[in-house]
Amino acid sequence: MKYEAGSIVEGRVTRVMDFGAFVELPGGESGLVHISEIAHEFVKNVRDFLNEGDIVEVFVLGRDEKGRLDLSIKELMEKPVDPPKPRRLPRQAPEFEHKLKSFMRGSGGGDEGGGKKRGRGRKKR
Repeated sequence: MKYEAGSIVEGRVTRVMDFGAFVELPGGESGLVHISEIAHEFVKNVRDFLNEGDIVEVFVLGRDEKGRLDLSIKELMEKPVDPPKPRRLPRQAPEFEHKLKSFMRGSGGGDEGGGKKRGRGRKKR
């Protein structure tokens, strides 16, 4: 059976690898569902989503340069709504930035005066 890009077919997962899963389609032809085509969310472990023997519906993306079928499961899933992005905080006033820089410069190592360090060498006589 010849599968065209855009076809939706049911197949059986025959092998699960770290990079994706091989799915056997009716007629004996197999294709690869790459790890990036399993779900819209980040997939760290293919086995968290697919196991050998699972029956899955796949979308035929097309064929690669060697004629192998490229398949997708996530193309058949509804794309999740993106969560709202957090608002950016307004930029701080310049005087606050100056105070913060002064504080950070003077806060290294227990110098109560906040100034330059003194008394770190030999005492002069």
